[in-house]
Amino acid sequence: MPQKFKNQIQVGLFKLVLRRTCCLWTVGQVVHSLPEGEAVWGVTSLADEVYVLRDKEREQVEVYDVINYSLQRHLSVPNIRGFVDMTSCEHYRCVYIANNNDNCIHGLAVDVPRAGTWWCVNDQPAGLSVNVAHNVLVTCPEVGKIKEYSSRGDLVREISLPDDVNSSWHAIQLTNGQFIVCHGDLDDPVRRVCKINTDGHDIVQSHGGRPGPDIGQYRLPSHLAVDDNEFVFVVDIYNKRVTLLSATLDYVRQVVSHDTLKWWPGRLYLDAQRRRLYVTENECENDEWRAGRVIVFSV
Repeated sequence: MPQKFKNQIQVGLFKLVLRRTCCLWTVGQVVHSLPEGEAVWGVTSLADEVYVLRDKEREQVEVYDVINYSLQRHLSVPNIRGFVDMTSCEHYRCVYIANNNDNCIHGLAVDVPRAGTWWCVNDQPAGLSVNVAHNVLVTCPEVGKIKEYSSRGDLVREISLPDDVNSSWHAIQLTNGQFIVCHGDLDDPVRRVCKINTDGHDIVQSHGGRPGPDIGQYRLPSHLAVDDNEFVFVVDIYNKRVTLLSATLDYVRQVVSHDTLKWWPGRLYLDAQRRRLYVTENECENDEWRAGRVIVFSV
């Protein structure tokens, strides 16, 4: 068979797989709203529970049942405020919380009351994620780095991002070792989502560019979620939407629009098994984040 026909068949098969994969994720429908309260700075889940991080002095983490969303209990992070994100590790049954007031990461063992750990990252943290090695990835926007730590807080390595990846807010490592990173602050000329190679030196693919409201643009892409097929959900705070990108960072669709949000979205968590997307949103008044809540979408 001539090579050109083989190439055409391969392209056709790729497009068919892409269409079938895209159909797995539809436009999000609201199935529940967790109670309004203090501003929310993170949401994640472990097993049959959802964890919501609130901006308050004690009992900062609310724990809900994942089926009926009833409040089960509270967890406290000792003596801290200034939260920016939260993630979880199923392997170690631990919730990790980033605090940019003291530049530390706090780990809470959810099965052992008052047990946990903390460590300093020596730079202001932003987004958190956990990779397949069960290590914690801390995105540090001011220095343009991703710092990888063990569950005990031992520094594994630092990944310096390319010079044109300014204000990196959140990073997730794929199973092949590459990173998905969202970046760009209100003063930056470029705001986008990038796939970066394993050593952090080169951008493999990207989506976005100059800021704006159009489909291929972002105003402030602040947080990510990635499914098992490496499709990427991106929350854009000031465009008030969540966009779905393919594994090659091509635009697929808008899964959450500004019409379904009351305030400003900020953080994401994807429960792919239950087909639930958790989106945090906060009310801003006089440049201060006031009330907040979590919206649960069926996708």
